[in-house]
Formats: sequence, structure tokens, C-alpha cells
Amino acid sequence: MDKTYEKDLLTAAGLAQDYLGNVLEQSVFPSEAARAALTAFDEDLPEVGRDSTETLNLMHSKGSPATTATTGARYFGFVVGGALPTTTAANWLATAWDQSPSSEMNSPAAVKIETVANRWLLDILGLPADSGVGMTTGATMANFTGLAAARTALLSRKGWDVEVQGLYGAPEIKVIVSEEVHITVEKALSMLGFGKGRVTRVLTDANGAMLLDALPELDDLTIVCTQAGNVNSGAVDPIEAIAKRAREAGAWVHVDGAFGLWGKLLADRVALFEGIELAHSFATDAHKWLNTPYDCGIVICHDPKFLHQAMVTSAPYFREDGANAPKDMVPEFSRRARGVEVWAALRTLGRQGVTAMIDRCCENARRFADGLKALGFEVRNDVVLNQVVATIGTAEELAAIRAHVEASGECWFGPTVWKGKHGIRISVSSWRTTAEDVDRSLAAIKAAKQAVLG
Repeated sequence: MDKTYEKDLLTAAGLAQDYLGNVLEQSVFPSEAARAALTAFDEDLPEVGRDSTETLNLMHSKGSPATTATTGARYFGFVVGGALPTTTAANWLATAWDQSPSSEMNSPAAVKIETVANRWLLDILGLPADSGVGMTTGATMANFTGLAAARTALLSRKGWDVEVQGLYGAPEIKVIVSEEVHITVEKALSMLGFGKGRVTRVLTDANGAMLLDALPELDDLTIVCTQAGNVNSGAVDPIEAIAKRAREAGAWVHVDGAFGLWGKLLADRVALFEGIELAHSFATDAHKWLNTPYDCGIVICHDPKFLHQAMVTSAPYFREDGANAPKDMVPEFSRRARGVEVWAALRTLGRQGVTAMIDRCCENARRFADGLKALGFEVRNDVVLNQVVATIGTAEELAAIRAHVEASGECWFGPTVWKGKHGIRISVSSWRTTAEDVDRSLAAIKAAKQAVLG
């Protein structure tokens, strides 16, 4: 047996076990001393290579303490899930395989596993089984890919091949977004040539959901970008009503569901997601609420033909057997086998396990909201999913409270400005977070509030 990799892999496994075994108690945001120690990496490029064990030990001794403990239980900043043990292990094995799942010719195993994962994703999310699915780096590229499919579909219906002819002289597409559209959708629109400043922005209600009555007239050259999970409040746009109106007009509805799409699994949230399958394309992340390691975004398109046409790298654009190579469904030709981790998560948790994980996060978000209210905070959103926006005092006092909590190392959450007012945003996204973690975090917030406000 070739043991070329044995020493380094065993070393790395031991260091990773040490990190994960202590992450629950390390400072959630690294201390100033830990961040200062990163200067150890400021070396000149060695003329002669260093020992691999020394390299890994440096990475662990100086790098690990300066990481943000997103794999722990009390990180509530950006919507970041903590990687499940099975998905972390699957990631290691897939890395050892070093497969690029561009096509079956390149990696039969990786493509097969990803194909099964795609089928399971459509099943668990309740989306049409014949939809096209692609794996991207994250929701930014998933939104980009879904909107590229929309652009292709609308222009092709007008006899315009945007992949060949480009946008010069093309029929003009109108783009409609929420006034609270996420910045990644804006970035995708910019990259696609639509421009962030040329979109029509629709007013939202008190909880951040698009107002149906404010939706402008639609036609067959319109893309409507909706949200399933407002990044501040968790609100879901009235997607069914928007999609029905869009289908009558021939318009395209895209859903940015980076985290919120997974809320569709919850029985007590069914009304929020009623009819969402009528939309044409969807973007979501596995590294958020499915708790796979970074990175894994997912694009889903109701009609795979348009997704394939927008992304294809070879002709003909459909093989006779109807199967599409992964490279022809997303922008990246060369990429890692991220679908393996999605498959591992879904197989290990099952439908019930995934649903329970999502539900637990929502329960803990409500626990956070109740606890913050008891401490005198104003909770500014209706906690429909896993997001909590709260405020107290002045912007400066709120920043000081955050700084105290951060220094304590107990938990971490970020600042936000929502509906014109400064606040804090708490996102409960990790499989590890328990009610005890919420209470421990609330105790740190209480101590910080007393230190700042008395």
C-alpha cells in the first residue's frame, strides 16, 4: 500500500479533531491577541521547502485560534450553518478523491452522487421533479445562473440568441426587485448586464415582504426577482400571487431563497410558501441551512432547457438521452465535487432530520426574540423563520453592547440597518445551537447591556 499521504493526513486529522473538540468553548470571535499572532504567517517565500508537519502545525497553532467559530453553537452573525460531522467527513473523502464532476467521463462516481443529490433536493424542497439543478459556489452564482437562464428564455422567445448575439441591440428586459433585494442579486444583475440602477424596486410591508399591490405591470420581457427569506427579517414575498400574475403575462419569476427556501419544510410555515413551485427558477445554499461545509450553492430551474442553453459548453445542447453534464448547467467547468456533501447530509439526516434541524433553528430564534424583549430590546420583525432584528438605545450604545459581547467571546452577531434604523441581526442557522446556547448568549447580552446602559 502506498503510504505517501499517511503522515500528513494523520497529522491533519489529529489537528482537526483538536480544533473541533474545543470549538464549543473557544471565543466565538477571535481575540485581539489571536488576530495579532497571525503575523506568524508573514514570512518570505522559502527558498527550500519546510517540513509538512511543521507547516500543518503552524496552520493550527496560529490559524485555528484566529478563526471565527462558525462550526460552534453560538455564531449568529451572517447566515452561516455549522458543518455537520458527516458532511465534514464527506468533504475530506471527496477531497482525497480530487474529482472534478464536469462530466461522467471525468468522474463517474462524483457525477452519479451529485445526480442523486439533485433528485433528492427537488424531492425534499417539493419542487418539480423534472427541474434542472446545478451546484455553484454559493447563492451569488446560483442567482447569477438562474437569472442567466431567465435572460436566455425571454430573449429566445423573441428570436434573439443572447449566447451568440450578446446584448447589443437585444430587446430590452425589464427587471423588478424588492426594495430590500439582497446585494448578491444586485451583483448578479450587474454581472449579467442589466445594471443595478436600471431595475424597478417594489415597496415592502412592515416585515420586509414585497407588496403585491405595488407590483408594476408585467409583460413577456420581464423578470421578477422575489425573496424567500429576507436577510434581515426572514420574510417571504407573496410568490404564488406574483407567479400567477407573471405566468399570465409571460414574465419570469426568480426566487432568491439562499436560506429561506428550506423553511418550506416546516408544517407551520406552509402558508408562507404556498404556490412557490410556480416560480421559474430558484437559488439556495447548502452551506447555510443544510449545514454542509463551504462552499455549496444550488440553482434550480423549472425548465432545464433554458438553464442548459445559458450554460452549455458543447453542442448539441441536449444529448439524446436527455442527461445534462454538470459542466453544462453552471458557469464553472472545473470545480470540486460539492454535491457529495449535499448527498451525505440528506442521506444521513433524512427528510425528518433536515426538517427537525430547520425547525429547531426557528424555535431558537423565537427564544432569542422573547429573551431580548425581556431585556428591554425592541424586536423589530415578525420572527417567521430564523432571523431576529432588535434594537435598543442609540446607534453608538448598540455598537458598544455588541463590542462587549464580542469581547466576552460568548457569541457573535452582526450589526444591521433595517427600515432606516440601526439594529442587531441574529441568524440561528447551526445544527449545534441549543436552547442552552441561546440562554448563555442572552446572559452575555444582558451583561453587556448593563455595562453600557446601566
